[in-house]
Amino acid sequence: MKNYILLLETATDSCSVALADNGNIVAEKYINQPKAHASLLARYISDILEENGITMAECSAVAVSKGPGSYTGLRVGVSCAKGLCYGAGKPLISVCTLATIAQMAMDNNLYGKEGEYTIIPMIDARRMEVYTANFNSAGEQLTPVEAKILDENSYAAELAAGPVLFTGNGAEKFKELVGGNPNAFFAPQEPHASGMRVIATRKLQAGEFEDNAYFEPFYLKDFIAGKPKKLL
Repeated sequence: MKNYILLLETATDSCSVALADNGNIVAEKYINQPKAHASLLARYISDILEENGITMAECSAVAVSKGPGSYTGLRVGVSCAKGLCYGAGKPLISVCTLATIAQMAMDNNLYGKEGEYTIIPMIDARRMEVYTANFNSAGEQLTPVEAKILDENSYAAELAAGPVLFTGNGAEKFKELVGGNPNAFFAPQEPHASGMRVIATRKLQAGEFEDNAYFEPFYLKDFIAGKPKKLL
């Protein structure tokens, strides 16, 4: 029995759409290009469905990255997902962006060694701040999502306890601070929609859906609009 889930990931500068069937990726389209979400997301959705001969009526659900991440990217992704669900009468599933990054680290064996380790995905939040949470090597979340300002003493307890894989597009910031620690491993990456498939499939099977009318992205921090520079 087919259980198609349309997966949308727009939480960072990257934009990706994937189609999963019972936890397996059928197709994915991806681009790492700032501010491309509004112009490319709908096209990617249309192309993936058409190229695979699938209609929204045949999808069991739509899953979207709920954040944390880019304010604009999350707004575009969630708005699109809610529109698809409303129009096709499909349930909405949300997936934490950090959990997606942790899943990708496991999928791609970014640690590259045997044994237990901690996964700490980091999303760049400008300057020395990141959005982050701790996961174990089975992908289970250990700590709440937080906005964390990094310094040379960050994660001292985790690094003292054993190997830690720092991943996501904010990992390079921390590498500059503790790159010499033998327990610190680094594998920067952007989230892809394909990394959402495991959690989205689990939520579909459990019937864990969002309220399409009231669901909002998890921004973690309030959006503050910048002031335009005066024209010379």
